[in-house]
Amino acid sequence: MNPSQSASVRASAVAGLFYPGDARELAGNLAQLLGAAAHEAPERDAPKAIIAPHAGYIYSGPIAASVYALLAPARSRITRVVLLGPTHRVAIKGLALPGCAAFATPLGKVEIDAAAVGALDKLPQVSVNARAHAPEHSLEVHVPFLQVVLGKFTLVPLAVGQASAQEVAEVLDALWGGAETLIVVSSDLSHYLPYADAQAVDRGTAQAILALAPELSHEQACGATPVTGLTHVARRRGLKPELIDLRNSGDTAGDRNRVVGYGAFAFYEEARDGR
Repeated sequence: MNPSQSASVRASAVAGLFYPGDARELAGNLAQLLGAAAHEAPERDAPKAIIAPHAGYIYSGPIAASVYALLAPARSRITRVVLLGPTHRVAIKGLALPGCAAFATPLGKVEIDAAAVGALDKLPQVSVNARAHAPEHSLEVHVPFLQVVLGKFTLVPLAVGQASAQEVAEVLDALWGGAETLIVVSSDLSHYLPYADAQAVDRGTAQAILALAPELSHEQACGATPVTGLTHVARRRGLKPELIDLRNSGDTAGDRNRVVGYGAFAFYEEARDGR
Protein backbone atom coordinates (compact mmCIF):
# COMPACT_ATOMS: atom_id res chain seq x y z
CA MET A 1 0.00 0.00 0.00
CA ASN A 2 2.99 2.29 -0.38
CA PRO A 3 2.05 5.23 -2.60
CA SER A 4 5.71 5.83 -3.42
CA GLN A 5 5.40 2.85 -5.74
CA SER A 6 3.17 4.97 -7.92
CA ALA A 7 3.82 8.38 -9.42
CA SER A 8 0.11 8.89 -10.01
CA VAL A 9 -1.81 11.90 -8.80
CA ARG A 10 -5.46 11.77 -7.87
CA ALA A 11 -6.91 14.62 -9.95
CA SER A 12 -9.66 16.84 -8.60
CA ALA A 13 -13.09 15.50 -9.51
CA VAL A 14 -15.39 18.30 -8.30
CA ALA A 15 -13.38 21.47 -8.90
CA GLY A 16 -15.68 23.83 -10.75
CA LEU A 17 -18.70 22.03 -9.29
CA PHE A 18 -18.45 21.96 -5.49
CA TYR A 19 -15.90 24.78 -5.35
CA PRO A 20 -14.23 27.14 -7.86
CA GLY A 21 -11.99 25.47 -10.41
CA ASP A 22 -9.80 28.55 -10.90
CA ALA A 23 -6.98 28.80 -8.35
CA ARG A 24 -7.26 32.56 -7.84
CA GLU A 25 -11.04 32.43 -7.45
CA LEU A 26 -10.78 29.46 -5.09
CA ALA A 27 -8.17 31.19 -2.93
CA GLY A 28 -10.34 34.29 -2.76
CA ASN A 29 -13.43 32.26 -1.87
CA LEU A 30 -11.58 30.49 0.94
CA ALA A 31 -10.08 33.73 2.23
CA GLN A 32 -13.55 35.22 2.43
CA LEU A 33 -15.04 32.20 4.21
CA LEU A 34 -12.17 31.85 6.68
CA GLY A 35 -11.95 35.59 7.24
CA ALA A 36 -15.61 35.73 8.25
CA ALA A 37 -15.19 32.71 10.53
CA ALA A 38 -12.03 34.07 12.15
CA HIS A 39 -14.05 36.86 13.77
CA GLU A 40 -15.93 34.19 15.72
CA ALA A 41 -12.95 31.93 16.52
CA PRO A 42 -11.82 32.27 20.15
CA GLU A 43 -8.13 32.36 21.00
CA ARG A 44 -7.04 28.92 22.14
CA ASP A 45 -4.91 26.01 21.03
CA ALA A 46 -6.05 24.13 17.94
CA PRO A 47 -8.18 20.98 18.26
CA LYS A 48 -6.76 17.49 17.74
CA ALA A 49 -9.73 16.41 15.58
CA ILE A 50 -12.58 18.06 13.74
CA ILE A 51 -15.81 17.09 12.01
CA ALA A 52 -16.78 19.27 9.05
CA PRO A 53 -19.35 19.06 6.21
CA HIS A 54 -18.61 18.28 2.58
CA ALA A 55 -21.24 19.91 0.36
CA GLY A 56 -20.60 22.60 -2.22
CA TYR A 57 -18.96 25.62 -0.64
CA ILE A 58 -21.97 27.82 -1.38
CA TYR A 59 -24.00 25.57 0.91
CA SER A 60 -21.65 24.24 3.61
CA GLY A 61 -18.56 26.40 3.19
CA PRO A 62 -19.37 28.82 6.03
CA ILE A 63 -19.95 25.94 8.45
CA ALA A 64 -16.73 24.18 7.44
CA ALA A 65 -14.82 27.46 7.71
CA SER A 66 -16.04 27.93 11.28
CA VAL A 67 -14.01 24.93 12.44
CA TYR A 68 -11.10 25.28 10.01
CA ALA A 69 -10.50 28.80 11.36
CA LEU A 70 -9.65 27.17 14.71
CA LEU A 71 -6.55 25.56 13.18
CA ALA A 72 -4.71 28.87 12.73
CA PRO A 73 -2.61 28.51 15.94
CA ALA A 74 -1.25 25.17 14.68
CA ARG A 75 -0.38 26.26 11.15
CA SER A 76 3.31 25.46 11.51
CA ARG A 77 2.82 22.53 13.89
CA ILE A 78 0.44 20.25 11.98
CA THR A 79 2.37 18.38 9.30
CA ARG A 80 0.10 15.38 8.73
CA VAL A 81 -3.67 15.21 8.19
CA VAL A 82 -5.66 11.99 8.47
CA LEU A 83 -8.84 12.59 6.44
CA LEU A 84 -11.81 10.21 6.54
CA GLY A 85 -15.07 10.52 4.65
CA PRO A 86 -17.91 8.29 3.44
CA THR A 87 -18.17 6.91 -0.07
CA HIS A 88 -21.09 8.22 -2.14
CA ARG A 89 -20.56 6.69 -5.58
CA VAL A 90 -18.62 3.43 -5.20
CA ALA A 91 -19.62 0.87 -2.58
CA ILE A 92 -16.67 -0.62 -0.70
CA LYS A 93 -16.03 -2.85 2.27
CA GLY A 94 -13.81 -1.41 4.98
CA LEU A 95 -11.62 1.64 4.43
CA ALA A 96 -9.78 2.45 1.22
CA LEU A 97 -6.60 4.34 0.41
CA PRO A 98 -6.29 5.86 -3.08
CA GLY A 99 -3.02 4.16 -4.05
CA CYS A 100 -1.55 7.36 -5.48
CA ALA A 101 1.34 9.65 -4.63
CA ALA A 102 -0.61 12.89 -4.22
CA PHE A 103 -4.00 14.60 -4.24
CA ALA A 104 -4.38 17.57 -6.59
CA THR A 105 -6.64 20.62 -6.33
CA PRO A 106 -6.47 23.93 -8.21
CA LEU A 107 -4.21 25.15 -5.37
CA GLY A 108 -1.58 22.47 -6.03
CA LYS A 109 -0.64 18.96 -4.95
CA VAL A 110 -0.57 17.44 -1.47
CA GLU A 111 1.72 14.45 -1.00
CA ILE A 112 0.31 11.23 0.43
CA ASP A 113 2.11 10.23 3.66
CA ALA A 114 3.97 7.04 2.72
CA ALA A 115 5.04 6.23 6.28
CA ALA A 116 1.49 6.54 7.56
CA VAL A 117 0.18 4.36 4.76
CA GLY A 118 2.79 1.75 5.67
CA ALA A 119 1.56 1.78 9.26
CA LEU A 120 -1.80 0.48 8.01
CA ASP A 121 -0.39 -2.56 6.18
CA LYS A 122 -1.36 -5.01 8.92
CA LEU A 123 -4.95 -3.83 9.29
CA PRO A 124 -7.21 -6.12 7.24
CA GLN A 125 -10.00 -3.53 6.99
CA VAL A 126 -7.76 -1.20 4.96
CA SER A 127 -7.22 -1.75 1.22
CA VAL A 128 -6.35 0.28 -1.87
CA ASN A 129 -9.20 1.30 -4.15
CA ALA A 130 -8.44 4.07 -6.63
CA ARG A 131 -11.88 3.64 -8.22
CA ALA A 132 -13.62 4.57 -4.98
CA HIS A 133 -11.53 7.71 -4.60
CA ALA A 134 -11.65 8.95 -8.19
CA PRO A 135 -15.18 10.49 -8.15
CA GLU A 136 -15.53 11.01 -4.39
CA HIS A 137 -16.20 14.53 -3.14
CA SER A 138 -16.38 13.91 0.63
CA LEU A 139 -12.59 14.00 0.96
CA GLU A 140 -11.66 16.33 -1.87
CA VAL A 141 -13.65 19.37 -0.72
CA HIS A 142 -11.62 19.53 2.50
CA VAL A 143 -8.21 19.61 0.84
CA PRO A 144 -8.35 23.26 -0.35
CA PHE A 145 -9.34 24.37 3.17
CA LEU A 146 -6.34 22.47 4.54
CA GLN A 147 -4.02 23.92 1.90
CA VAL A 148 -4.96 27.43 3.01
CA VAL A 149 -5.04 27.04 6.79
CA LEU A 150 -1.95 24.85 7.17
CA GLY A 151 1.62 25.12 5.97
CA LYS A 152 3.30 22.14 4.33
CA PHE A 153 1.61 18.86 5.27
CA THR A 154 1.12 15.31 4.07
CA LEU A 155 -2.24 13.60 3.69
CA VAL A 156 -3.70 10.20 4.61
CA PRO A 157 -7.05 10.07 2.73
CA LEU A 158 -9.35 7.20 3.67
CA ALA A 159 -12.68 6.53 2.00
CA VAL A 160 -14.95 4.75 4.48
CA GLY A 161 -17.47 2.19 3.30
CA GLN A 162 -19.08 -0.76 5.07
CA ALA A 163 -17.13 -0.93 8.31
CA SER A 164 -17.67 -0.95 12.04
CA ALA A 165 -16.91 1.99 14.29
CA GLN A 166 -14.29 -0.18 15.98
CA GLU A 167 -12.54 -0.83 12.66
CA VAL A 168 -12.39 2.92 12.06
CA ALA A 169 -11.16 3.46 15.61
CA GLU A 170 -8.33 0.96 15.02
CA VAL A 171 -7.19 2.98 12.01
CA LEU A 172 -7.34 6.22 13.98
CA ASP A 173 -5.32 4.71 16.81
CA ALA A 174 -2.67 3.54 14.34
CA LEU A 175 -2.36 7.06 12.90
CA TRP A 176 -3.05 9.17 16.01
CA GLY A 177 0.49 10.45 16.36
CA GLY A 178 1.18 13.57 18.40
CA ALA A 179 0.72 17.29 18.00
CA GLU A 180 1.83 17.04 14.36
CA THR A 181 -1.24 15.01 13.35
CA LEU A 182 -4.74 16.38 12.74
CA ILE A 183 -7.78 14.10 12.35
CA VAL A 184 -10.51 15.35 9.99
CA VAL A 185 -13.82 13.52 9.66
CA SER A 186 -16.08 14.54 6.80
CA SER A 187 -19.84 14.31 7.23
CA ASP A 188 -23.07 16.12 6.48
CA LEU A 189 -26.06 15.61 8.77
CA SER A 190 -29.74 15.10 7.84
CA HIS A 191 -30.77 15.05 4.20
CA TYR A 192 -33.79 16.51 2.39
CA LEU A 193 -36.07 17.22 5.34
CA PRO A 194 -38.17 20.37 5.69
CA TYR A 195 -36.25 23.15 7.45
CA ALA A 196 -37.81 22.89 10.92
CA ASP A 197 -37.69 19.09 10.91
CA ALA A 198 -34.01 19.17 9.91
CA GLN A 199 -33.22 21.60 12.70
CA ALA A 200 -34.79 19.27 15.27
CA VAL A 201 -33.08 16.15 13.93
CA ASP A 202 -29.70 17.85 13.65
CA ARG A 203 -29.91 19.24 17.18
CA GLY A 204 -30.41 15.67 18.40
CA THR A 205 -27.50 14.43 16.32
CA ALA A 206 -25.26 17.21 17.62
CA GLN A 207 -26.13 16.31 21.19
CA ALA A 208 -25.32 12.65 20.47
CA ILE A 209 -21.91 13.59 19.05
CA LEU A 210 -21.18 15.85 22.02
CA ALA A 211 -22.10 12.97 24.33
CA LEU A 212 -19.67 10.76 22.34
CA ALA A 213 -22.51 8.41 21.48
CA PRO A 214 -21.37 4.94 20.41
CA GLU A 215 -23.83 4.80 17.52
CA LEU A 216 -25.34 7.13 14.91
CA SER A 217 -27.54 6.20 11.98
CA HIS A 218 -26.75 7.15 8.41
CA GLU A 219 -30.03 9.07 8.37
CA GLN A 220 -28.54 11.31 11.07
CA ALA A 221 -25.18 11.69 9.32
CA CYS A 222 -23.95 10.33 5.99
CA GLY A 223 -20.53 9.98 7.63
CA ALA A 224 -21.94 8.17 10.65
CA THR A 225 -19.32 5.40 10.46
CA PRO A 226 -16.19 7.61 10.61
CA VAL A 227 -17.93 9.94 13.07
CA THR A 228 -18.65 7.12 15.50
CA GLY A 229 -15.14 5.76 14.98
CA LEU A 230 -13.87 9.13 16.15
CA THR A 231 -16.23 9.28 19.14
CA HIS A 232 -15.04 5.82 20.23
CA VAL A 233 -11.44 7.03 20.27
CA ALA A 234 -12.36 10.39 21.79
CA ARG A 235 -14.11 8.67 24.69
CA ARG A 236 -11.13 6.41 25.34
CA ARG A 237 -8.56 9.18 25.04
CA GLY A 238 -10.51 11.77 27.02
CA LEU A 239 -11.06 14.30 24.24
CA LYS A 240 -13.53 17.12 24.86
CA PRO A 241 -15.95 17.79 21.97
CA GLU A 242 -17.41 21.22 21.24
CA LEU A 243 -20.12 22.27 18.81
CA ILE A 244 -18.77 25.10 16.67
CA ASP A 245 -21.60 25.59 14.18
CA LEU A 246 -24.93 23.94 13.32
CA ARG A 247 -26.89 25.11 10.31
CA ASN A 248 -28.37 23.77 7.11
CA SER A 249 -28.63 24.65 3.44
CA GLY A 250 -31.77 26.67 4.18
CA ASP A 251 -29.58 29.03 6.19
CA THR A 252 -26.97 29.47 3.49
CA ALA A 253 -28.00 29.12 -0.15
CA GLY A 254 -30.91 26.71 -0.54
CA ASP A 255 -34.66 26.79 -0.19
CA ARG A 256 -36.23 25.55 3.02
CA ASN A 257 -38.45 22.81 1.64
CA ARG A 258 -35.72 20.16 1.39
CA VAL A 259 -32.51 20.99 3.22
CA VAL A 260 -29.25 19.28 4.11
CA GLY A 261 -27.87 19.67 7.62
CA TYR A 262 -24.30 20.70 8.41
CA GLY A 263 -22.41 20.57 11.69
CA ALA A 264 -18.89 21.59 12.69
CA PHE A 265 -17.31 20.04 15.77
CA ALA A 266 -13.90 20.38 17.43
CA PHE A 267 -12.32 17.78 19.71
CA TYR A 268 -9.73 18.99 22.22
CA GLU A 269 -7.20 16.89 24.08
CA GLU A 270 -7.54 19.17 27.12
CA ALA A 271 -10.35 21.23 28.55
CA ARG A 272 -10.46 24.82 27.32
CA ASP A 273 -8.98 26.12 30.59
CA GLY A 274 -6.03 23.75 30.19
CA ARG A 275 -6.76 21.69 33.30
